[in-house]
Amino acid sequence: VQLQASGGGLVQPGGSLTLSCVVSGGTLDYYAVAWFRQAPGKEREGVSCMTTSGKTAYSDSVKGRFTISRDNVKNMVYLQMNNLKPDDTAIYHCATTLAQGLSFVCAEPLERVKNLYDYWGQGTQVTVSS
Repeated sequence: VQLQASGGGLVQPGGSLTLSCVVSGGTLDYYAVAWFRQAPGKEREGVSCMTTSGKTAYSDSVKGRFTISRDNVKNMVYLQMNNLKPDDTAIYHCATTLAQGLSFVCAEPLERVKNLYDYWGQGTQVTVSS
């Protein structure tokens, strides 16, 4: 399974971006999906995840601002990011794991499930700055 994230860029505080992740080599219907991010000098942290049944989880820092979604027909995962803040600046990675019908792979806090994701894509840089 391979993943490739895109859609990052430079945005002003309060702005919006939508990240996309194309998944190949597997049928997305059977996979839980997630977004993680890593800022310079910090550990990778969970942002959001979604199970095969559509259950979602978010980190406290992005709740109400970010929305994860998936399109199993197109094998795509998205992260809609609104009201972006400078603290959101990071490299964003999409990840997936084979987990049909399993809910424990997507739960809060996301740090508890980070190691359950087997496949990771190259990240896309998001910079929030005026």
